[in-house]
Parts: sequence; structure tokens; C-alpha cells
Amino acid sequence: MNLKGRNFITLLDFTSEEIQDLINLAAKLKYEKYDSIPHKHLTDKNVVLLFQKDSTRTRCAFEVGAMDLGMGATYLGPTGSQMGKKESVKDTARVLGKMYDGIEFRGYLQQDVETLAEYAGVPVWNGLTDQYHPTQILADFLTIQEKLGSLKGLKFTYLGDARNNMGNSLMIGCAKMGMHFYAAAPEALWPKQELIDKCNLIAQETGATLNFTTDPMKATYHADVLYTDVWVSMGEPKEVWESRIQELHPYQVDMKLLKNAKPTAIFMHCLPAFHGDNTEVGAQIASEFGQQFPKVKFGELEVTDDVIESKQSVVFEEAENRMHTIKAVMLATLSDLYV
Repeated sequence: MNLKGRNFITLLDFTSEEIQDLINLAAKLKYEKYDSIPHKHLTDKNVVLLFQKDSTRTRCAFEVGAMDLGMGATYLGPTGSQMGKKESVKDTARVLGKMYDGIEFRGYLQQDVETLAEYAGVPVWNGLTDQYHPTQILADFLTIQEKLGSLKGLKFTYLGDARNNMGNSLMIGCAKMGMHFYAAAPEALWPKQELIDKCNLIAQETGATLNFTTDPMKATYHADVLYTDVWVSMGEPKEVWESRIQELHPYQVDMKLLKNAKPTAIFMHCLPAFHGDNTEVGAQIASEFGQQFPKVKFGELEVTDDVIESKQSVVFEEAENRMHTIKAVMLATLSDLYV
């Protein structure tokens, strides 16, 4: 593997072998961390974390990962830089690229992270945009590999809004790794046809299949992995909650759907998840929509509490793996140590 100097913007830019190499490198780094084996291979490097959207897992994964590798890390939050306000994305890229060895971006427009990558002159990593979330997919696939042994040939079912960044990125990842991707969603919330066509071409080479249905029972039958995401993404207006609940409440992952999958199936979620009324937003949604939609009466939206707390749920191992896989991306793109 030689990824030194490469950007990490979307998995479409990487071969199946390169993706597997990154997963394997992450597994190695995870073993080294657990076994207290130092791996400060990048002590002469500094990275900047450019966040338009707040985050728990992404920020912590990049910061801890950078420290583990011996790097300095600067966090610039939603009000921490002039990008897009007093300074263009292009100019910001050229400024930060002169000061840092790598740039992480978590924000809204895919065009912004692509502009950063074009002009920074250093590796740029996509920590999330409205279109793609590639670092999450690496963490998901490392978790699946740990729990189920391999990726190729597995039936992977995603339920909910399949046109969002997670639906797009999981479809790409499954196509790249030879997995059978099922999306259970209203037809209006399937991925764009252009991206489906692109992934079908990839699938022809890897043995993957792409399947879309409005029937959650069909999609989850004998599945190896059930995956869901929040129904309203960060930054979307509050007004969309009612219409989104109306559209997606039949796709809530409950024990009925989990039992419809294989007995060995695992449940995954990129978090945060609405599975109770013990959060400010969850309590508000339960109060406003609980009577109209009984399934959300207790703040349970995309997944019920008994599923996320079940033995088949791997969401917290999945969250931890964000750190190990992000560390692998930074190491692979900033060093030729593992070539």
C-alpha cells in the first residue's frame, strides 16, 4: 500500500485492495494500542481539524489518533475560522496547507472538501459532508470484520434515509468490498440513480449486488448486518421532523426486524442515536409527535432501545473503531512507513 500524499474524500477514489489495506492497518494499530506498543511515527507532523459541524466521535477520533501518532492537532470549530465568512475556501486551503501537514474537514458541502483538497497541497480527509462519510465506513467495516470474520458475500441491510451521506457511502463501500447491499426505504429516499449506476459498475467487478425495496421485512430477511442512521441530519430544519417521521417510521429497527435477520446478525448505527427520551431532542420529539406516531412515543425513532442495548448491537465497538481507522488514514497518507 502506498497512499502517501493522497486525499481521503470518498471511497470511490480507492480500490478494494486499498480499502482492505486501510482496515488491516487499523486493526494493527488497534492491537498496538491495546498492547501498549507505542506508534508515534509522525512526531514531526501537525494537523488541523476544520469543523463546521460539531461532533463527539469524529473530533475525539482525530485528536486522540493524532496524539497517538505523535502529532500536534489544532481544532477549529464552527466559529474558529474565517472560512466562508471573510475568507474563501480556496484561500483557507492555501493558508492552512502552508502551516499544517494534513487537514480534516467536517462540514456541509462536498464541494468545500474537494476545494480544500485541490488547493491545500497536503492530504485532506473528509470527516463528513452532506454527500459522503468515508471515515465512518472504514470503522463500520473493521467492526464487521472483527465480529463476522470477513466482508465479502455478506448481506448488509440499511434502513431509513438511503439518499443521505451514510446511505451513499455504505452503498459505495459494499460495492467496493463485494457485499450484498440492501436499502429499505421509501422510493423517494433511495440514492440518486447516477450513483447507483456508478456503484453497479463497481459491483460487476467485485461480485457485489445492489438491491432497493420499500419492504423492510424483505430487506432484513437472513441479513448479516442491520444498519440505520438518524432520520433528520444535522443542519436540517426542525420543520422536517414530522414529514420524515411520517415517511420513515415503518423502517424503525425493532426486535421484529432484528429477529428476521440471521441469529448471528449484528446491529450497527453511526451514532448519535435516538432510542429514548433521555436526551433533550428525544424528549422534545416524544412530546410533540408521540400521540400522532405511537412508535416514537418514548423518543425511540430510527431504533428501539431494546435493539441498541441488545447483545447483537455493536454500536459502541463501532464508535471506538472510528479512532483506529482514522489513525490508519492519517498514518497511511502522511508516511511511507507502511508501504
